[in-house]
Amino acid sequence: MNQDLSIIQLILHASVVVQLVIALLMALSIASWAAIFRKYFALKRVRALNDEFEADFWSGTSLNELAAAAKKNDPHSGPMERIFARGMREYQKLRERRIDDSSALLDGARRAMRASFQREMDVVETNLSFLASVGSVSPYVGLFGTVWGIMHSFTGLAAMTQVTLATVAPGIAEALVATAIGLFAAIPAVVAYNRFAHDIDRIAIKMETFMEEFSNILQRNLSARINASGRAYGCHRFKRSRSTHHQ
Repeated sequence: MNQDLSIIQLILHASVVVQLVIALLMALSIASWAAIFRKYFALKRVRALNDEFEADFWSGTSLNELAAAAKKNDPHSGPMERIFARGMREYQKLRERRIDDSSALLDGARRAMRASFQREMDVVETNLSFLASVGSVSPYVGLFGTVWGIMHSFTGLAAMTQVTLATVAPGIAEALVATAIGLFAAIPAVVAYNRFAHDIDRIAIKMETFMEEFSNILQRNLSARINASGRAYGCHRFKRSRSTHHQ
């Protein structure tokens, strides 16, 4: 009896539809576990690269040196570094076009960083919707297999004149295996989805905070440059006026 009611024996003696449902659920479970491991290591790498670049950014290195390093390390850089490089590149392009309006320079850099941020978030969120689908659909697929298996079991029992627990139990157990495997596929996917969604939200908040801080640095640099040029212009006018008066 123990051998007859083992999981493997129940699956082997189940109906074809139940076996197909179980095979589908097992494939979904394997695919979700593969996605979980890929996403775990991908997010770990993203956090490490972002922390490394943020440490370099606040170490006192000039923006031009950071931009040059980001351009050189582009194939192996992290999302935050790519966002910085895109904003800095747009800022430098606008400066090369002799655009002196500080608001236009800042808006251009912010738009470039925002577009890069959206692209990076699309990459970071890859496979997240798959885990959500597996977590929400798998229990219902398993329930379908269970309902079908019970229907098939009772159909077979209809031809019997005497029905006992020993004759009913194997068929119901075969059907319930589908629900168990559906839960086995769904629970890890749901837990991983919630965990990764939380981690991605923290990464997004950190990158948005960096964009605001970098924008503030650009604004301070522009303000300092405008003030310096204004003082130089005022000094130049003062010298000319003194020279004219002397003549």
